[in-house]
Amino acid sequence: MPFLKRLGFYLVGLSVGLVFLTYIFKKKSDETGVTFCYLPNCRVLKELRSKPLSYSETLKMHMTEQGADSTDIAFFLTDGDVDFSKSDPEAEPCSLYLIEGIIKGKEVILEVKNCDSTVIAEGISR
Repeated sequence: MPFLKRLGFYLVGLSVGLVFLTYIFKKKSDETGVTFCYLPNCRVLKELRSKPLSYSETLKMHMTEQGADSTDIAFFLTDGDVDFSKSDPEAEPCSLYLIEGIIKGKEVILEVKNCDSTVIAEGISR
């Protein structure tokens, strides 16, 4: 059998296999809600979303001043950028993370404490 014919069979089989794998993995991730977070930013935000969130009184005051609501805070926990240089993940008893994001067209920083069983949103600053 000539080389080009064997190469053609190989490529056809490879493409069919890749289509099946793509279909199976896409279906599995959609059903279970699995997301692949390998980068530190994604891993920290995923951990923060996995725990119940509570708001401090200072954050509630800042939210009313800036016209923010709980959906803006949820945006921080999904699409925010964790500033690891200013955060303190080794703090006791709760790790401190500073998450950068945009509210109403303004860039702001959300201060979040990650405790063992809860996440406490502390405040918003510019």
